[in-house]
Amino acid sequence: MGISKINEPAALILIDIQKGFDNIEYWGGERNNLNAEENASQILNLWRENKLPVFHVQHCSSNPNSLLNENNVGNEIKELVKPIDGEVIIRKNVNSAFIGTNLKEQLDSANIKTLVILGLTTDHCVSTTTRMAGNFGYETFVISDATATFNKKGLDGQNFSAELMHETALASLNEEFATVITTDFLKQNII
Repeated sequence: MGISKINEPAALILIDIQKGFDNIEYWGGERNNLNAEENASQILNLWRENKLPVFHVQHCSSNPNSLLNENNVGNEIKELVKPIDGEVIIRKNVNSAFIGTNLKEQLDSANIKTLVILGLTTDHCVSTTTRMAGNFGYETFVISDATATFNKKGLDGQNFSAELMHETALASLNEEFATVITTDFLKQNII
């Protein structure tokens, strides 16, 4: 892939790895990449060991009926990637972690130019945040096997599988807004 080392300091952006996404039926009935959270946890541990900046993004839906509303247990960040002292939590209520938050200001004040993005869901908040990161000029990497999504219904009622949604979202991001890599590639070549 021609990537050697990430420019330090590289920030890890963990998007919406929340308990509400465990209810697969609520989100469409099918999910891909069931190991995404485990891979995210491995990457988070690598970042912590190397004392690199970590930003947890938490979706706080303004819809009181949403599993991701702050009054629902589904809003909680999953135990595998639970923030520890000193790690920033960015709370958002739209798809992009940059809208209505101070994420960009925090990144810029820390002189962070490179982002590694992972989380849920590939075609919504991961994609929207990645597109904005690319447009803002950050060198951006998305970890394909540390992201996941759900199936979607098409306009004519056809079912688009979770894997298809995931793969097309990543294809749309790769080499336009970000470089898409795997957890193993990250561990072997970047840190």
